[in-house]
Amino acid sequence: MEEVSQLIAQRIQKTEKLRELGINPYPYHFDKTHSSENIKQQFADLENKTVKVAGRMMANRLMGKAAFADIQDMDGRIQVFIRKNALGDEGFEAYKLLDIGDIIGVTGTVFRTKTGEISVAADELVLLSKSMRPLPIAKEKEEDGEKIVYDAFSDVEQRYRQRYVDLIVNPQVKDVFVKRSKIINSMRNFLNNQGYLEVETPILQPIYGGASARPFVTHHNTLDMKLYLRIANELYLKRLIVGGFEGVFEFAKDFRNEGMSRFHNPEFT
Repeated sequence: MEEVSQLIAQRIQKTEKLRELGINPYPYHFDKTHSSENIKQQFADLENKTVKVAGRMMANRLMGKAAFADIQDMDGRIQVFIRKNALGDEGFEAYKLLDIGDIIGVTGTVFRTKTGEISVAADELVLLSKSMRPLPIAKEKEEDGEKIVYDAFSDVEQRYRQRYVDLIVNPQVKDVFVKRSKIINSMRNFLNNQGYLEVETPILQPIYGGASARPFVTHHNTLDMKLYLRIANELYLKRLIVGGFEGVFEFAKDFRNEGMSRFHNPEFT
């Protein structure tokens, strides 16, 4: 914990140095033109052309007057080649104040390295958000001919409690979120096409019902009455049918004040 505090202090110092250089560590926007995957898929058309890409710095290999960095966006990762003669003395000094986890925007030329990796040679680099906390990036070392991974963010309990960190360091987790969104949209489109009407029903209810479960209880100060977070939306949907709608549906958040596990959450859709 002490080591983490020291790293945070160092990053705060770097942020102050950036401000002294006239650099806003949290600017308002950056107009990117391509994602990392766009650049790789369209390499034949984009080679030697200028693009603007943005993402979180996940690796930084500084080598004298040049550096290679990996940035990660929603679609994947791409390598960025940074040169002192391209950024200038002040720009390169500012770059050396960046850390893993910082979000940067890069304007540069698309090219392929000698090893065949599609990359962007930076002509301009902008800090978009300075990260104050170090990321748990996994490291590898070889012992007796075997690769050993350490500092990996692999503890299941931690991953579920700090999902935002899990999404950064284990990008394959994003697939679950993307698939869920597509499934919900597919169900919504199907029901809409069948003539059903999407509705919203109350979350705070004076009487809980529609299922047998223990509710979460709250109090409405203005009305001076007890209210319950809904345990089911069934009864209000039935009232709409009584009111004349022939078909209704809702993707509702329900709440049940009961046990929890990986498969059973007190708040669910």
